[in-house]
Amino acid sequence: MELRIRIGGKDASWALMKGHRGLAVWITRAMVRAVKQLLVFRLLLLAILPLLFVSPASAASGGATPTYEASEYGLDKDRYAKFPLPISVYEETENEKMGIWDKLKERAGAQNGFNLVASIIFLCAIIHTFLAGYFIEMAHHHEKAHKELIEKKGLTGEAKPHDGAKDDVSFKANFFHFLGEVEAIFGIWVIALAGAILWFFGIQANDIGDGFNQLKGYIGKDVNYTEPIFVVIIMAIAATRPVVRLAEFLVDKVAKVFGGSTAAWWFSALTITPLLGSFITEPAAMTIAALLLAKKFFDLNPSPKFAYATLGLLFVNISVGGTLTHFAAPPVLMIAQKWSFGMSFMFINFGWKAAIGIILSNTAYFYYFRKEFSGLKKQVSQDMHIPMKWVDREDPIPLWITIVHVLFLAWTVVFAHDPVLFVGGFLFFLGFTQATGHHQNDVNMKGPILVGFFLAGLVIHGGCQGWWISVLLTSIENEWVLMIGSTVLTAFNDNAAITYLASQAPGLSIGAKYAVVAGAVTGGGLTVIANAPNPAGQSLLNRYFKGGVAPLGLLKAALVPTVIMGACFMLLKTPGMTQDPQPVEDAHDAEHFEGTGVFEGSGTFEGSGRIEGTGTFTGEGTFEEAKPAE
Repeated sequence: MELRIRIGGKDASWALMKGHRGLAVWITRAMVRAVKQLLVFRLLLLAILPLLFVSPASAASGGATPTYEASEYGLDKDRYAKFPLPISVYEETENEKMGIWDKLKERAGAQNGFNLVASIIFLCAIIHTFLAGYFIEMAHHHEKAHKELIEKKGLTGEAKPHDGAKDDVSFKANFFHFLGEVEAIFGIWVIALAGAILWFFGIQANDIGDGFNQLKGYIGKDVNYTEPIFVVIIMAIAATRPVVRLAEFLVDKVAKVFGGSTAAWWFSALTITPLLGSFITEPAAMTIAALLLAKKFFDLNPSPKFAYATLGLLFVNISVGGTLTHFAAPPVLMIAQKWSFGMSFMFINFGWKAAIGIILSNTAYFYYFRKEFSGLKKQVSQDMHIPMKWVDREDPIPLWITIVHVLFLAWTVVFAHDPVLFVGGFLFFLGFTQATGHHQNDVNMKGPILVGFFLAGLVIHGGCQGWWISVLLTSIENEWVLMIGSTVLTAFNDNAAITYLASQAPGLSIGAKYAVVAGAVTGGGLTVIANAPNPAGQSLLNRYFKGGVAPLGLLKAALVPTVIMGACFMLLKTPGMTQDPQPVEDAHDAEHFEGTGVFEGSGTFEGSGRIEGTGTFTGEGTFEEAKPAE
């Protein structure tokens, strides 16, 4: 038996263009090629030779011994690279009199300016995402010109004497197409970041070996790739035929209650699937919703404006739809344990507000585009002899197969933080799809792998941005301003990174915590990088947009639902906005007293007041040992 996993992609080959303008031209080009090869060879030597002469001391750094221990620096885990500096290191040298700008200037110059360079590289990657459409156009231009050229010179596959011969490939066209792939952009700019790491921690320090070790320590140990791997697996399972057919069945039942029209189906899909994300995780919900909308809406040729509006609405709804629980939305998952934002807290303070916001946003867009629903028609071929495609068949799927798929999906969700378990489960899942192949479609891994590559690049870059994001989050006191600021920052960073960095800041009030989370989930639909599931949705729906999804088009389409969601979270008051489920934080050396007693020494009584020196208290609370004054 053959396991069919379709990776996709086209074979690439080099096209060697020979000159036809005389011997001199041919010699010149030959010399150029020789020089290029020599340069490449030298560059490879420069890259490889330092690895052969790494000193034992250099090998130790970035190796088994952590540079920053979690317990000492208040981190979630040990760090092995010298960068990025823990936030607590910056805070030791800062004081309350320093303004935002002063702190940013101080931190930007840390480690000889590496922080600033890493953030500039990240900014270039973001700008690159907005230019992706331009590179795609360039690719099409070169591809068209190349096609004309090979047809003229007889370099097409058909003109070649070999069986199965292929057309000569345009390197320029493929190069620009690669630059235009949104999923590859952050991975491309990781190369620039790696160069910066080698420069600042290797070449400048006159120890290139240590530079390579710092690179390995950061990318190989410090960066957590669990989420990208999880997204790859959950996307692959959620996109299988039994899971999609089950979701389609549920949405169809709801749509029939409201008449079963295209409009009813559109509204139901954009309401149910995002809320379903609170239980099956947001990446799975995004995959299912995108596939259903592709079949039931985007295939009906909506206007570009309507298509972008639906895409923006989908991204925003998915981002907030996972807030009914504490484990489905990445930005909530990052702080759930540390801030005690459990399931009941999330539902009472976020979940029902998100549901109201989703319904209001869907209603607003439904009312605005209500006249366009009647014009949605699927293009049907007039040739009745063309059989239905195998992937589009409507034959029933046995219930037990669907149940097994749901169980594999549940297994992946439950063990989302244990890559060994959910990857192992996925391997068994692939075997099951092979054993029931006549009820399945091919497990297409191209899209999930590209999305995983995108997220991996994003977390690598994001890990070096804490120095400025933490300043902005902790320097704003007004909760409305903080929520809006968190929303804006989310548009240019992964929202999970925003909440994670906020969780590292000590002394945040419950109002500030709530505002940060509200802003992070609210802004998750503004850009493709704002929320981890967004690349999955774009990957599945990109073909319905001429030249691919335009970042500005998505931004404009997502603005209205973003404002609605933000208003729902901030205007609908709940106890969790003022009452912290975990009022005492960072009390590592705290001792708990109940009843009446006497304190000898100096400290702070967290609860009813402050005690300096010797004092008596009545009631219960936590007494923290006072830290010596500097």
